[in-house]
Amino acid sequence: MSSQLLERLNSVQVAAVTAPPGHLLILAGAGSGKTRVLTHRIAWLLANDLAKANSILAVTFTNKAAHEMRHRLQQVAPYDVRHLWIGTFHSIAHRLLRIHWQAAGLLETFQIIDSDDQYRLVRRVLVQLNLDEKHWPPRQAQWFINAQKEVGLRAAEVEDEHDAFRRTQIRIYSAYEALCASTSSVDFAELLLRVHELWRNSPEILAHYQTRFTHLLVDEFQDTNAIQYAWIRQLAGVNTDVMVVGDDDQAIYGWRGALAENLAQFLKDYSNVTTICLEQNYRSTQTILHAANAVIAKNSDRLGKELWTEEEEGEAISLYAAFDEHDEARFIRGCIQKASSQGVAYSAMAILYRSNAQSRVLEEILLEANIQYRIYGGLRFFDRAEIRDALAYLRLLYNVNDDTAFERIVNQPPRGIGDKTLQQLRDVARDNALSLWQAARKLLEERALASRASTAINHFIELIVALQPIVQQTQIDSMLEQILQRCELYSFYKKDRTEKGLAKVENLDELVNVAKEFNPDANTDLPPLAAFLAQAVLDSGEKEAAIGEEAVQLMTLHSAKGLEFPVVFMCGLEEGLFPHYLSVNEGDGLAEERRLCYVGMTRAMKKLYLSYAQSRQLHGRSERKQASRFLSEIPKQYLKKERLSSTFTPRINTSEYGFHLGDRVRHPLFGEGTILAFEGSGDHARVQVQFVDFEKGTKWLVCSFAKLQTL
Repeated sequence: MSSQLLERLNSVQVAAVTAPPGHLLILAGAGSGKTRVLTHRIAWLLANDLAKANSILAVTFTNKAAHEMRHRLQQVAPYDVRHLWIGTFHSIAHRLLRIHWQAAGLLETFQIIDSDDQYRLVRRVLVQLNLDEKHWPPRQAQWFINAQKEVGLRAAEVEDEHDAFRRTQIRIYSAYEALCASTSSVDFAELLLRVHELWRNSPEILAHYQTRFTHLLVDEFQDTNAIQYAWIRQLAGVNTDVMVVGDDDQAIYGWRGALAENLAQFLKDYSNVTTICLEQNYRSTQTILHAANAVIAKNSDRLGKELWTEEEEGEAISLYAAFDEHDEARFIRGCIQKASSQGVAYSAMAILYRSNAQSRVLEEILLEANIQYRIYGGLRFFDRAEIRDALAYLRLLYNVNDDTAFERIVNQPPRGIGDKTLQQLRDVARDNALSLWQAARKLLEERALASRASTAINHFIELIVALQPIVQQTQIDSMLEQILQRCELYSFYKKDRTEKGLAKVENLDELVNVAKEFNPDANTDLPPLAAFLAQAVLDSGEKEAAIGEEAVQLMTLHSAKGLEFPVVFMCGLEEGLFPHYLSVNEGDGLAEERRLCYVGMTRAMKKLYLSYAQSRQLHGRSERKQASRFLSEIPKQYLKKERLSSTFTPRINTSEYGFHLGDRVRHPLFGEGTILAFEGSGDHARVQVQFVDFEKGTKWLVCSFAKLQTL
């Protein structure tokens, strides 16, 4: 049995699987077979009587990874693996707390709450403390609480550093702890902290598990945070053999508390650690690996390894310099269509981007060509909550009797309008055949609302009335930007300092870009705002592919970790976007962005496309962009520059109006520009022009009305 376990393993993998007792650090490069090494190590220990099934604890980061490990073990080990403790940090912590609930200071009936439930409890705390959600966003407080728990601190242990902001956050944390205790609620961060405290305060329980578990194996070790590493050190004690598997070059979650330095710290905290590097890659071509190695080599303080493969050299990496984000998306679409015509399945192709907001243009271009796509690990652009909130404001301003829009935004951002008040509005509206807007005004006139609710509703009514003159403007982007500012959606999300908060602000900026590019159909009689809202509804009505259908995968680079695709497109490689502008001057930020680039590149198996735009719509304006520094770090021999013209396929008879792609033209209002694309025919023909004046940006113009002159 032992010899069979080693079949189909390379020599370095064999060394890792059969290593003698002691501590092990396995530096596992991308696509190097780390899961195989982990499962075969467990099987080897069992097959050679080096450990009993109930003395092995294997920790992963996702339930999917834990399930995969169990499944593979069942295939290679003729044992009942149900006795093995395999799971995520949180699932194992939950199991321990169910066993030792009394010692942990919990009720036997304690309930785990997810992120949404935690958010609701934080909102209750803010009400208790009379704190305005507009000034103290629940997400911000939630992030603060979890961040403290992840470094092992209770509210009473957090220093206020003589800072008023921190002092208030500590008050919220303290009240939240009390509310969780009274409701017997345990959030995800609490699971780990509670077990850490259980072992610290109950040495006899800790000693039991230190004796029981003789082998502790930890996957994705570079993603561990402070409390998780403390947890591992407690459990390991002095007698347990610890095997950690990770890759410092794939440490991309620092923004959520992960400490890449835990790998180096492990070597300091444990003596006689055997380090084994898995460098043979079974996923990508050598060309892709050469390029990825060159990029990651620019990071200092690496533990050091270099991926290689016995596979073919492979194609050069395609590099495309686009005029703008639309040109970039069309190039990607053209490559997808070509690959599909050659038999490559849509599901074998993935488009990776740094920011969620980038998906909007890509979705639009794919929909035009009826290419099925799916957003992996996220929502389509028009389905995102912040986009629906912004559009609801526009809808209510256009028609104050739009009940759906009223309900969505009457308390967004939060104004202290609770469910009881909303139900009162619904009841009055139903009984009197009124809209919710009319019901609100009726209740205000009759002074039938409680004082606090009356003030909040009145402020909302006044806000909408004050904003109504703005919707008479014809420039939708300017209108939308003013509304987003004055309704405080922008400021509300900017207060959320997390990655999610930043993404929401970027999505709102992208909606302004949508408005800037919007050009109503020449035949419509609708006012500009009504036409824009109608188009948004039509766009949101387009369905992405269902699970199981052949579809191109769209995802952020962070979501792509652990996945692989024969064909990968990495787009938006521009300074300020990737690397992100917030990371450049932020500690380890630039190094983490470079690791993220390395992760993206090593998702590609056969073909990798890299692209950037020379100008991009940001914050409603077209800005000149520079190619990402990561592109200059790739040796030129591995790159193939694609021709600019390869993206352009005219969609109308260009001679109909005398225009051709690349023509220089002059518009009476916007000035000089370059024709980038066409669509439609006859009276519906439109032309896309990138104007020299970057304030004007790129616009779609109806040919029959544009009065364009060829230069």
